[in-house]
Amino acid sequence: MRKKGFIVSFIAVLILLSACNQETTTKIKLAEVTRSIFYAPQYVALEKGFFEEEGLEVDLQTTWGGDTTMTALLSDGADIALVGSETSMYVYAQDSKDYAINFAQLTQTDGTFLVAKEADEDFSWEDIKDSTFLGQRVGGMPQMVGEYVLKENGIDPHGDLSLEQNIDFANIAGAFASGDYDYVQLFEPTASVFEAEGQGHIVASFGEESGVVPYTVFMTKQSFMEEEDDAIEAFTRAIYKAQQWVDEHSAEEIADVVAPYFEETDIEMLASSIDRYKSQGSFATDPILDEKEWNNLQEIMEKSGELPENVPYEDLVNTDYAERVMSE
Repeated sequence: MRKKGFIVSFIAVLILLSACNQETTTKIKLAEVTRSIFYAPQYVALEKGFFEEEGLEVDLQTTWGGDTTMTALLSDGADIALVGSETSMYVYAQDSKDYAINFAQLTQTDGTFLVAKEADEDFSWEDIKDSTFLGQRVGGMPQMVGEYVLKENGIDPHGDLSLEQNIDFANIAGAFASGDYDYVQLFEPTASVFEAEGQGHIVASFGEESGVVPYTVFMTKQSFMEEEDDAIEAFTRAIYKAQQWVDEHSAEEIADVVAPYFEETDIEMLASSIDRYKSQGSFATDPILDEKEWNNLQEIMEKSGELPENVPYEDLVNTDYAERVMSE
């Protein structure tokens, strides 16, 4: 009888512990603006179990585009969004009562590359003049950075070339491959895939040309931040772990971890794309979004004519969580 009572008590303790674990797990709906190897640290956090270590159950959805991603966030279809910081400025300028706050940076350069239809080993930015350039969505970071870089190199994107901006983000690569375009901006691994298949040739990096900017950032609404303060800190801690892991491991090791998110891409191609991003410092090594980066972003937006108003850094950026997890 004593043994039976022990077993019953032991089972009761297991049930109690299981219930406690369920109570301490917080579910997070995470929306990413697109699926890209550019976001490798996020996939590392998911695959290495860093979110689970922090008591978070993260449900990742790809929302394909800045507008749809912010709509998901503002309508509570997502708790946290991974998207360009410029989207938070657009919402802020509309006098939203519950606007989005940037709290953890993931990438710190532009992630696109200039791909030419024809090989050009001696490329210079002057070669773009009088060409047909397939650009990105108006008001999005790729297009704004693209125009900024062209202007910095003495080229008027709306006067010195034919700039096409009427293709949806998801269809840009296909349109370039089948259309009569000379140049296009593409993310990895698409840029490398095009090069490997002979459909295009990488001739320049917009990330190297434009400098450090808060290109892709995790943000959430003010209300969610107030209600789920501990969850935001736990999320930031998991991302920081992933950023450190990516910084300390090779492109090949990272590719092995994130491969499940890119089943149609060759593992060597993934590693090559990751190495390209690592070599130009695209992956942020910590979640801090500093004021210099913020001001650089606003300068890029202003020069492209897309800055709705000058937005104070302290209004839309919260580095408290990042600073706390980095000091532990």
